[in-house]
Amino acid sequence: MNKLIELFEKYKQVIAYLFWGGATTVINIGIFEIWHLQGLNYQVGNVIAWFVSVLVAYISNKLWVFKTPFGTLKESLHESGAFFFYRSVTLVLDIVITWVGISLLGWNPLLVKIIDNVIVVAANYFFSKWYIFKKTIH
Repeated sequence: MNKLIELFEKYKQVIAYLFWGGATTVINIGIFEIWHLQGLNYQVGNVIAWFVSVLVAYISNKLWVFKTPFGTLKESLHESGAFFFYRSVTLVLDIVITWVGISLLGWNPLLVKIIDNVIVVAANYFFSKWYIFKKTIH
């Protein structure tokens, strides 16, 4: 039992990220699929899904995953700006993957979106851990 507790303590940040990443992925895919099932442009739905899921991700990452302190207004704007900047980088990746998978290869949109989210979540974790949510305020 102690070994299990040790492992949990060692990986609790990754576990929290996977939990909240899973929640934001469900939100992202859900909004995308609802949009797509209405017969609307999948890339517009993709951007709307991105925006909503990024808002949820920022709040959950700040409060429950990386647990960074709230600093001054300037520090908070810097942190949130960095978060949205790096998420915009992965949005470009997201758009390219969905375009290639859906428009060029003709794959099932839901399958493409699921594959896409696995890649994007991994990239987002890297950016969040190493560039955005540092324990020290910028």
